Formats: sequence, structure tokens, C-alpha cells
Amino acid sequence: MQIKTTPFGHIAWCEPSAKDLTPQDFAVDVWQTKNAVVGQSKGRYTTWFVKTDSAQIWVLRHYWRGGLIGKFNRDRYLYTGLKHTRAMAELAILETLYQEGFAVPRPIAAHVERFDIRYRADIMIEHVAGAKDLVAYLSQQPIDEQQWYALGQTIAKFHLRGVYHADLNAKNILLAHERFYLIDFDRGELRQPDKGWQQANLDRLLRSFNKEQTKLPSLAFSQQCWQQLIDGYQSLNAI
Repeated sequence: MQIKTTPFGHIAWCEPSAKDLTPQDFAVDVWQTKNAVVGQSKGRYTTWFVKTDSAQIWVLRHYWRGGLIGKFNRDRYLYTGLKHTRAMAELAILETLYQEGFAVPRPIAAHVERFDIRYRADIMIEHVAGAKDLVAYLSQQPIDEQQWYALGQTIAKFHLRGVYHADLNAKNILLAHERFYLIDFDRGELRQPDKGWQQANLDRLLRSFNKEQTKLPSLAFSQQCWQQLIDGYQSLNAI
């Protein structure tokens, strides 16, 4: 990762073609003026898909606050050092995992803008071609037993590496070309492997599947699917 100083903060980049990015490039308006916005994903807030001059597709995401505090402070965070900002921390963990061959999107760049003791931030990652999040996929078709088993093994590999995912849920798992990816490592950490947080990660994932099925009863998920995932997870002695 390389970092440069801007008039109001910093930009870090992992992808060489991103070295010339400016703070303005982290605003979707700039991409819209170039007719380079090629898609979006709507959750609590909108994530944008933008096309570069070299025809790469990048995902642009701003960091927004949620919950009650988000009603009064939409996107400002306390600045306690550059490496502790949410964007730089997420970019760093993605770079480590990507270089080690884990199934994560390729990290591109991050932007931190300072306001005295506060900051706001953005991150860019590469779009995983052909990917659907697991809820979108299972709402249209099931995955087979071997795939559930493989998903369990994928999660186990992350846990054995000590990857704590702060929000492991079904929408933060992508399926593309028979491979599962984990996304959104905001507030994620590299920790000492421990059965406590690993089990809590799995419990959170199961709750998310059950919650999504409550909203969409036709979702192709069952207790048997979950057991196949756990069988795959335990096959690597992760817990």
C-alpha cells in the first residue's frame, strides 16, 4: 500500500492504476459527469459501480454511520491516527488477504478527509465479475450440498487465519463462478484464532439466514443446508 497526502487528508492505493486518484474521484458525481457509473447496490446506503478509462469496474463506497447516532452525525468519525481510520484499516486487511490468496475483492484505494479531530472516508475495491450476494442468489435458485460444504470450508479458512469479520451475514457473501467471496471488512480484524469469536461469527451468519428467510420464505435455505455448511467448516478443524 502506498499513501500520499492531499490538501485535506490522505489517499492510499494498492492498484497501480489508482495512483493518480484525487479526492474528487471518490465522489460519485465526478463519475456521473463522465457517464462512468455502470451500476449500484442499495442497502442502508448506495454503493456505486464505476468504470475506469482502462475498462476496469470498481466499487465505490462511502462510510456512513448507522443507528441512532447516524441521525445526528451521518459520516464523521473521531480521528485517532490514519491507520485506525475505517477506510485505511479495511484497505490494509483486504490487501493482506488478497496477497495471501483469500477469496476477497482486489483492493484498489481509500480516501480519508480530515476535519480537525474528525474525518470521513471512502473506499474503492474491484467489482467481482458475475457475482451475486448469497441472498440474491438463493432467492432465485438453490445451491447444492457440495457448495454448502465448500462455503463452510471457505469460512473456516478465514477463521484459521484469524480473520474476524465484524458483520458476517448472507449478503456479505458473494458467489461467482463456483467460488465464494467474503466482502465488507469494515471493522474487521486479524486476531488470534479463538473458538469464542469464531462461534459468534457463525451464530451471526445463521441469524442472518433465518432473518432473510423470514422476509422471503421462498429463500433456498434450510437447517439441512446449514448442517452441510457446518460439516464443511468442521472438516478443517476450525472449531
